[in-house]
Amino acid sequence: MRAVLMAGGSGTRLRPLTCDLPKPMVPVLNRPIAEHIINLLKRHDITEVIATLHYLPDVMRDYFQDGSDFGVQMTYAVEEDQPLGTAGCVKNIAELLDDTFLVISGDSITDFNLTEAIKFHKEKGSKATLVLAHVPNPIEFGVVITDKNGMIRRFLEKPSTSEIFSDTVNTGTYILEPEVLEYLPSNQECDFSQDLFPLLLEEGEPMYGYIGQGYWCDVGHLDAYRDAQYDALYGKVNLEFAYHQKSPGLWVGQNTYIDPTVKIETPALIGDNCRIGPRVMVEAGTAIGDNVTIGADADLKRPIIWNGAIVGEEANLSACVTARGVRIDRRAHILEGAVVGSLSNIGEEALINTSVRVWPSKKIESGATLNINLIWGNTAQRNLFGQRGVSGLANIDITPEFAVKLGAAYGSTLKPGSQVTVSRDQRGISRMVSRSLIAGLMSVGTNIQNLEATAIPLARSIIPTLSVVGGIHVRVHPDRPDALLIEFFDEQGINISKAREKKIEGAYFKEDFRRSQINEIGNMSYPSQVIELYSAGFEKYLNVEAIRHSRAKVVIDYMYAVYGAVLPLLLAKFGVDAVVLNASLSQTAPSSAEREDLLIQLGRVVEAVKASFGVQVSANGEQLILVDESGAPIRGEMLTALMVSLVLTSYPRGTVVVPVHTSSAIEQIARRHDGRVIRTKANPTALMEACHTNSNVVLGGSGEMGFIFPQLHPGFDAMFCIAKVIEMMTLQERSLMQIRSDLPHVSHKSYTVRCPWRVKGALMRHLVETHPTESLELVDGVKIFQYPHSDDWVLILPDAGEPLVHIFINSPDREWVDQALWNYRSQVQKFVAQAQDGMGNSANR
Repeated sequence: MRAVLMAGGSGTRLRPLTCDLPKPMVPVLNRPIAEHIINLLKRHDITEVIATLHYLPDVMRDYFQDGSDFGVQMTYAVEEDQPLGTAGCVKNIAELLDDTFLVISGDSITDFNLTEAIKFHKEKGSKATLVLAHVPNPIEFGVVITDKNGMIRRFLEKPSTSEIFSDTVNTGTYILEPEVLEYLPSNQECDFSQDLFPLLLEEGEPMYGYIGQGYWCDVGHLDAYRDAQYDALYGKVNLEFAYHQKSPGLWVGQNTYIDPTVKIETPALIGDNCRIGPRVMVEAGTAIGDNVTIGADADLKRPIIWNGAIVGEEANLSACVTARGVRIDRRAHILEGAVVGSLSNIGEEALINTSVRVWPSKKIESGATLNINLIWGNTAQRNLFGQRGVSGLANIDITPEFAVKLGAAYGSTLKPGSQVTVSRDQRGISRMVSRSLIAGLMSVGTNIQNLEATAIPLARSIIPTLSVVGGIHVRVHPDRPDALLIEFFDEQGINISKAREKKIEGAYFKEDFRRSQINEIGNMSYPSQVIELYSAGFEKYLNVEAIRHSRAKVVIDYMYAVYGAVLPLLLAKFGVDAVVLNASLSQTAPSSAEREDLLIQLGRVVEAVKASFGVQVSANGEQLILVDESGAPIRGEMLTALMVSLVLTSYPRGTVVVPVHTSSAIEQIARRHDGRVIRTKANPTALMEACHTNSNVVLGGSGEMGFIFPQLHPGFDAMFCIAKVIEMMTLQERSLMQIRSDLPHVSHKSYTVRCPWRVKGALMRHLVETHPTESLELVDGVKIFQYPHSDDWVLILPDAGEPLVHIFINSPDREWVDQALWNYRSQVQKFVAQAQDGMGNSANR
């Protein structure tokens, strides 16, 4: 049997260790990860290995050569021009794979029983068998669901935090029949998880998941690398040591001298040809490579020291990684989580602070303190994008320096000379950050269409009319007046996809920025007639005559935002009698408590002036709360149902798009009007994409996020919604109170439970495994129906940004809702508590 060793990755998240080294050649126990994989293959009688190479291919070829020194036969397939993806590079060598073969990732540490996995594959008659593992936090892996026989029913590649429905993940080890490669195109980039496996599932080819027993760690980032190293030393994974075990837990190489005064705690690893000076302290978990010199009185608290390093007298290294040939002078300190790239020089009494990364061949002056990464700039947190866009505390997380770098990262993912729009709300902090983003964009050769301060619906609607590839909008966060939200749009005005977000994150963290020549620096222009263009679309999709003859009186609370300068102009064209509140642009954004006070004030004004209704607009023109003629607010589920009722009455047989957790009142309303309901993941991008890609959509969104009228533009638009409500109320001759009283009676409750990130995947898998398949829906989270397609359901939805799980209960029967909420709240809390106890006991062991 042949094995394909996937060794093409550059290991960008292991930088600076992989600047001059492919990820499979990163050492664990002083031997490359790839060598441990080859040893595993050899233990299971697989001795023909084909390595697919792309990044620095000569490093692996020079090390393994023909494989004879390692007991295998090695051949190599190099992707010369561009990466072909995990499946594309295997398709490229299809002529060498004429029988069942195994594909294994070159960047994982494992001791899985491959013999049993192959036996399982053959017994099941599988065309493709994925070796799976249970992990505490599955967000960075492909999540898989199998039935009780192991047949794969569903998988999702690298889900967002709200999409986790299991903790069973794809380990990147596959047993395949050669005919599955016929489904792949030749000489094209394609991926097993994203392209081949979904196609096999769709074609009904037998595909199984084998849950591996043993250890598995994807060495995908620096924390995982350290964990794998420590786990190997502590014997949690069955790896072969290259050195003699001198005493229990202490492995020492040949020709190594250790001064008799050295104190060593075990487990520890010391390579060949090392010199350890007097009174050195070696703490348990320390790994020292070959040809390393440690000066007298050095203190080693679990560092990972690669080959050829020199550590000076009285130096202090704490749980850090120092790469090949690093020199650390006397009394230097390298703190926990720090990484020093190969051939760097750390001066005497210098301090490398916690988690700081130093790229290869850098020099740190004597006595210097390094608090930021030394590349050619600095770096920030590990993940940029949250549920929607990039957010953080204003001028603390989101600073001018951060924004310049973010703009450069985004621009570097675009072609030189591309054009993007930049817009913002009217706040001073947003102006400052947008200018910094513009500077970063222009520095990498991106041209700017500056929309300046404008409502976000205008910014989205103008994008398709300009020759731009996307846009950025900066505003005060809708839910936090002390935070900023930066959103990125595609060429249609929809929030960019997760794949695009990952590209920007990659450029940001690698600091892989294009540096433009002076004559290539981006330029900036200011589009004219933005309001006029938006207004034309506004009028096109309204029954203007109905609004003009409505005699509607509307009270609008602008909450001191920029749309207060736009909406009155639009409504005035239609003769709407609008009473305006809080339209000043100089006031600061109100807090949550202040919003509630303003809403009470709005209700009183609506009653006092006998208005048709009132509206509080927020989120820079995206969201709204209605107030009926009695002054009572309409929001949340009630607002969603009311808007669906209004729109489907005007557009029967239309399609509405709502998030997965919305009340089943929507389906009941749709049945009255022969309409169709599409439910999406509970995030704004999913709603926008569904509204754009499905036909005959007349409304999308929810009371929490806002409403989309896709014929106008693909985003949420409270301003158009106000005009549309006036139009529909006039034509239907109904007031908001009348519409409200006619809505279906459905009980819909929610509850939030704290749930650590490491428990979320296990909880979702537990729910899937303990309920019959026919009663489950996995659009987002796990939805459990009392019986198929009923209005009685429970949704367990992991929060995308916090260690929380949300429980939604829905039924026309209030008693059933109360009982189900109590039951599932208790179940979830019990599972979380038991899982945490298990984690604590494991840590103690």
